[in-house]
Amino acid sequence: MRLFRTIIATMVLTLFVSGVFTSGVMAANDGIDEKFGAPIVVYGDTLTNDQKQDVKNMLEVNEKGSVEEYTVTGNDIASYIDGNPDSRMFSSAKITKEKQGAGITINIVTSENITQVTNEMYANALLTAGVENATVDVASPVKVSGHSALTGIYKAYDTQGEPLDKERMELANDELDTATKLADKAGMDQEKVSELLTEIKKQIAEQNPATKEDVKQIVEEKLDELSLSLSDEHKQMLIDLFERMRDLDINFDTVKKQLDDIASKVQGLLNDDGFWNQVKSLLSKMIELIGSFLNGLFAQGQ
Repeated sequence: MRLFRTIIATMVLTLFVSGVFTSGVMAANDGIDEKFGAPIVVYGDTLTNDQKQDVKNMLEVNEKGSVEEYTVTGNDIASYIDGNPDSRMFSSAKITKEKQGAGITINIVTSENITQVTNEMYANALLTAGVENATVDVASPVKVSGHSALTGIYKAYDTQGEPLDKERMELANDELDTATKLADKAGMDQEKVSELLTEIKKQIAEQNPATKEDVKQIVEEKLDELSLSLSDEHKQMLIDLFERMRDLDINFDTVKKQLDDIASKVQGLLNDDGFWNQVKSLLSKMIELIGSFLNGLFAQGQ
């Protein structure tokens, strides 16, 4: 009898805990936002059927019709950013549009497989391309640099009737290339690269440089402030990149606000004592409830 009650108690406990976490997930998934439409998922064309299913699981594409699905190909790379049409495409992305002022949130779901591009690098590049107010999830079933996901995001906006400016898309891709080259060839930490690009953009937003010399001065000042040393070649790469941004007349003030939002989201949550106190309180109540339930159940069998 006692063994039977133990089994029953274990089953009830499992169902209870599962119910708590399932209800939390269901509460977080409020269905399709009719104002912005269903999320868009763009799969790399090189994926096998099994790999594509793996990516669907990674990006939580569980119900047919819950997202709009497309495929990004080498021809898309050639069309959007004048890239190599023979490129192999593995990294995929899910784009969920958000309300005005929400900023950009990047989630690299398979960080072990996206080897060269960080959350901040994606965010910086997307802002340069003109993407704002979206949550982007990136995944790949194999180790890749992560570059093709950017083209997939461009295609997602294009298919929705919101094509991005081609010059800005090409510039954003070059920015991503510059970031990964600095991390790979110049030996900089990925985080330092993202910090440098972000700080230069913020400074450009504040100063609105009128000439290439002004851009050069900003780049050199930020390198000094961050105690970073680059070769003349890599320094010139940065100057040329931001000079092209200046020529395109991008609204850097908007970019600055979005970058501030990205940087503050995680820090705000981590520093939110109220949030963690709520979590602690909830867990304490759960433990007390489960303990009382089990004590009562076993007491009846004695």
